[in-house]
Amino acid sequence: MDFVSMKDELVFGVKLASYALSTRSSMPILSGLKMEISGASLRLYATDLERSVHCEIPIENRGEDGAVVLNGAILSQIANHLPQDDRITMKTGEGDGTVVKLRCGEALFDLPTLPEEDYPEIAPLPDERIGKMNVDKFHRGLEQTAFASLKVNETTRLSLTGVDILVGKGEMKMIATNGYRLAVKTIPMEDIVEENEFLIEAGVLSDLDRVLSQINAPSVDIYRGDGQIFFNAGGVTFTAKTIAEEFPDFDRVIPQGNTINLTFNRQALLASLQRIEITAAEESGAVTFRVTNEESAARINSSSKDKGEAEERVRLAKVPSDTIEISFKAEYLIDALKRMDSEQIALWLATTEKAGLIEPTGDAISPQDEGFLYVCMPVRLGG
Repeated sequence: MDFVSMKDELVFGVKLASYALSTRSSMPILSGLKMEISGASLRLYATDLERSVHCEIPIENRGEDGAVVLNGAILSQIANHLPQDDRITMKTGEGDGTVVKLRCGEALFDLPTLPEEDYPEIAPLPDERIGKMNVDKFHRGLEQTAFASLKVNETTRLSLTGVDILVGKGEMKMIATNGYRLAVKTIPMEDIVEENEFLIEAGVLSDLDRVLSQINAPSVDIYRGDGQIFFNAGGVTFTAKTIAEEFPDFDRVIPQGNTINLTFNRQALLASLQRIEITAAEESGAVTFRVTNEESAARINSSSKDKGEAEERVRLAKVPSDTIEISFKAEYLIDALKRMDSEQIALWLATTEKAGLIEPTGDAISPQDEGFLYVCMPVRLGG
C-alpha cells in the first residue's frame, strides 16, 4: 500500500467512519478502521456489528491494491491534529507490512496494523430498495421520537430501545415508546418502492443522523438486506442492524375518545412545568393539573416532603368542557414540549386514569411540528 491523498479528504473520511467504531474490548478488531485501495479510490470501513459506515475518497495510488486495518481511535486523533499541509502520504513499511507509515508535512507516524483477515465481512449494498427519504425531515422525525425510547442499559426489552419505522402510502411513520409515553411523527415520503417496516435502536439512528449532517446530502436512499437496513447518500453507506423483537401495537395506545381540550401557549406551559418540577417528588416526578369548566386556566402544582410545594396558574385559550384533576411525570411533558416549535399545543384528556394526548394546534402550527403527536400515561399518586 502506497498512496497520497488530500488531507481534508482523508480527515473527512476518517471522521465519518469513526461514528461506527467499537469500544468493546472483547473484540479488538472492531476498534479497527479498515482501509482498502481499489484503483484511484480509498475505501474506509468501520463497524461495531450494530452499525457500520463505508465511504470512499479519491487518492493517487502509487502502489498495488490492498487493505490494512488500523486502530480507528488513534487514527482519528492523528487526523484531528495533523499539521497544516495539503497532502498525506501513507504506505506500508518494509518487511511483513505490520506497520503503516503516515506522513503529513514534517509529522511522521509509524502505526501498527491489526490482522486484516479477522475483520468482519462487509455486506454489499442490496438490491431491495425501499425508497428515498428527505434528510431534513428524517432529522426532525428522529428528534421528535427517539427521546421517548429507553437506553440499551435500561431494559432487556430491545423493542423499547428502538424507533419503529413504517414506510408506505406516501409517508414514513416513526414511533418510539418506553411503555409510559409514546411519540409518533408522520413524514411525507414520495419515492416509495415498496411498503416496509423496520425497528432500529435509537442510538444507532442518532449516529446515522450525525453522518448525514456531515455529508450535506438532501436525500438518502434506503435499502433492505438480511437483518440490516442500508442508508446510502453522497457516496457514503450507513448500515444499521434491525431489532428482531416485535414493536408494541402503538395504534392501540393512542387515545381516541379524549374530549377535554386544554389549549396552552406552549412556551408558557413549558416554563411553568420547569418551575413546578423543582418541588416534585423524586420517585414520581409528578405534577398535578387541576381544571374546572368555570375558569380558562389550569392550576399546576407539585409537592414533596423534602422539597416543599409549588403551584402556578397557567392560562388556557378557552374554558375546558369538564372538570378534571390528573397527574403526569413532569419530565415526560417537558421532553415533548421543548421539541416542538408551534405557538400553541392541545392536551387532550378523558379521565384521571387514561392517557393524555399532546399535539400542535391553532393557526400558527409550525411546519416542523406537522404530523407529530405524543401520548403520556398519567401518574397515580397515593393518598
